[in-house]
Amino acid sequence: MIEYKEFTLDNGLQVIVHEDHSTPMAVLNVLYNVGSRDEDEQHTGFAHLFEHLMFSGSKNIPVYDEPLQRVGGENNAFTSPDITNYYLSLPAQNIETGFWLESDRMLELAFSENGLEVQRKVVVEEFKQNYLNQPYGDVWLKLRPLAYQQHPYKWATIGKEISHIENATMDIVKAFFKKHYSPANAILVVAGNVTFERAKELTEKWFGPIPSGTKYERNLPVEPEQTEPRVLETSADVPLNAIYKAYHMPARTHQDYYAADLVSDILGRGKSSRLYNELVKEQKLFNSITASVSGSVEQGLLIIQGKLNEGVDLQEANAAIEAINQQLMDNLIDEKELNKVKNQAETSIVYSEIELLNRAMNLAYSKLLGDANLINQEGEKVQAVRPADIQRLAKQVLDPNNCSTLYYKAEKKAEQAEAV
Repeated sequence: MIEYKEFTLDNGLQVIVHEDHSTPMAVLNVLYNVGSRDEDEQHTGFAHLFEHLMFSGSKNIPVYDEPLQRVGGENNAFTSPDITNYYLSLPAQNIETGFWLESDRMLELAFSENGLEVQRKVVVEEFKQNYLNQPYGDVWLKLRPLAYQQHPYKWATIGKEISHIENATMDIVKAFFKKHYSPANAILVVAGNVTFERAKELTEKWFGPIPSGTKYERNLPVEPEQTEPRVLETSADVPLNAIYKAYHMPARTHQDYYAADLVSDILGRGKSSRLYNELVKEQKLFNSITASVSGSVEQGLLIIQGKLNEGVDLQEANAAIEAINQQLMDNLIDEKELNKVKNQAETSIVYSEIELLNRAMNLAYSKLLGDANLINQEGEKVQAVRPADIQRLAKQVLDPNNCSTLYYKAEKKAEQAEAV
């Protein structure tokens, strides 16, 4: 059980305090309720660009990292389709430095053409290195728009294309900051060796004077139900042929989310899973294969991905995956097998709460989902799933008409040379 207390400032900032006096450290986690799903389709990649811009200096602090490093702290951030999350950890006696740093960049970034240009180059290089020049790196640039036709999950967090970042103007950047980066759209978690009273005092001192801003209200297009299979073939200079299959599944807040998550575990979590046992160990069609879920706040994806052994036909391999899926749809799962994956899932939840920083992040995310106490309920929700739930969700999610399949063919350099 993770203990915490909550309060909300007059400007709308939601605050959670988690005391842990067994550690000399403290953590500040600021979750902004903005991700790539909140971007304009003609200006994608901005949420991720801001992850970088938020470290390029604010109104009173030219270089974010220097004051934090001087007091023994460290920091980082990440962006997803749903959120942008900033976090820092430091010795608890220096916690006020963290409040000063986070509040100042929430108040006002020091926008400059030079700062924008520097971070734009960093992001463009990241796009090239991780997505365009990495083996299989462009999978999500191709699979997302195949699986999503309307919803803004159809582009990757890095952006739809490099030109959107290259052409980012200062006016567009400032407007994005004003719309999303304000107390009304943020959740602050203070965790570690600090009392609730001290955390509240520092929050009111440093964040209280910041204008609330306008609370962002989403009005995103709803993804239509997929009623027929979608298939895309691509090729690149990669080691092995690969298959990526994406199935629409319930949103993170839906009551069926945990059952769908366990369906993915049964199919492809680890070397004792059905897909691995049958297709890697027994039939030797695949070199590796896994199943996982995107965990999206809105309707997400269950993804099966595998790399084929040399000489295996892509259609044959795909049919083998679907045959195993069909078994889960047709037959009630044994309690023993279900209990195994439930216990694995619950163990993962427990391990995720060992680190102080992870607890802070999970509290913030649970609050975003509607209730901070979700962090204490997940194990119970996992254990409540029954065999009939698994079969029902398998039939719903693994329906071939609900699937988008990307066949990724390996082009050999020798073949390319002959073609030239």
